[in-house]
Amino acid sequence: MRRIVVVGTSGSGKSTLARELSRRLGVPHVELDALHWEPNWTEAPRDVFRRRVEQAVAADAWVVDGNYLSVRDIVHTRADAIVWLDYSMSVVFTRVLVRSLRRAIHREALWAGNRESLRLTFCSRDSILLWVINTWRQRRREFSKLFADESGRNRRLLRFRTPRESDEWLQTIGCEPFDERARLGDLVV
Repeated sequence: MRRIVVVGTSGSGKSTLARELSRRLGVPHVELDALHWEPNWTEAPRDVFRRRVEQAVAADAWVVDGNYLSVRDIVHTRADAIVWLDYSMSVVFTRVLVRSLRRAIHREALWAGNRESLRLTFCSRDSILLWVINTWRQRRREFSKLFADESGRNRRLLRFRTPRESDEWLQTIGCEPFDERARLGDLVV
């Protein structure tokens, strides 16, 4: 198992988990947001985004994080495992709030040089906080269906309902060569 997708609602910690997982496994980390966003928070044209993703997942090993439906067919068909961070609304909202404040205050550059701002976070229809409120329940239903659809395929499915569960799992994965039988358990429901 050398190709893992980490999914979950915005703010669940997909990128953080994927980054650490890729480090421990010694494989590239692919952040779909980085392939999707252009300067000034402009979305890449669909064909450009799909081509970027196709190139990124052509490698033999990787950890991808992201939920873009427009490239799910590309990423999931190559994946050996799907990890779902299915955290509560309170955990996700708190994480997004803290992350957005930190990014805005420190003017952290994100994908294509984009930056979050206090105005964008609190006073905009494009607020990530509103996005989480409006999509959390929808994503949970979507990923439940996805897991049901994926269950017959030849890939591992792991669902973590708390950060503690995913942290404990991550601690079982060392930086030595990856042995899936020793490292990954069965589906966590």
